[in-house]
This record gives sequence, structure tokens and C-alpha cells, in this order.
Amino acid sequence: MGLLKEVLLLPVAPVRGTGWVLRQVVAEAERQYYDPQAIQKELRELEHELDDGRIDEAEFDRREDELLDRLAVARGQAPHGPAVPGQAPHGQRE
Repeated sequence: MGLLKEVLLLPVAPVRGTGWVLRQVVAEAERQYYDPQAIQKELRELEHELDDGRIDEAEFDRREDELLDRLAVARGQAPHGPAVPGQAPHGQRE
């Protein structure tokens, strides 16, 4: 039965292979996107852009929030949620 199944599914093998490749590409892209070291590097670069005057405070705050949300997800925390129980979300006071 297994051999018959493989023979019958042979014409769709390129589609199945393409699907596997796409899943691998998506998995690697997500791994890189949520890599804490890469996010921290982006945060440092963002701070340099602010210090050099290439971006204003509003742009810095917006992009920093996005990066901190990604970092929270990478660390298994809820975005904009407390990093430590009982601690206020970033940018807010209790």
C-alpha cells in the first residue's frame, strides 16, 4: 500500500517539495527575526541613529516599541506586558 501511495503521489512531488522548502524558509526567517541578539543590535543601531540626529524622538519611540515587542515575544513574554510579575510594562510607571 505504501509503495502504491508513493507512485500515485509522484506527480505532485514537486508541489510537496516546494511546500517543504517554503516551510523551511519561513522557519529560518522567523528564527532570525526573533533572535534576541539581532534585536539588541538593532536597538543599539537605533540609538546611534537618534544620537546622530538621523531620526527624531517620535520615530525612535515608535521603532523602539516595535523592537521591544519583538524582544518580548522572543523571550516568551507578552508584548507590552510586564517583564517581571508586578513590574509595570516598559515606559509606564505603576
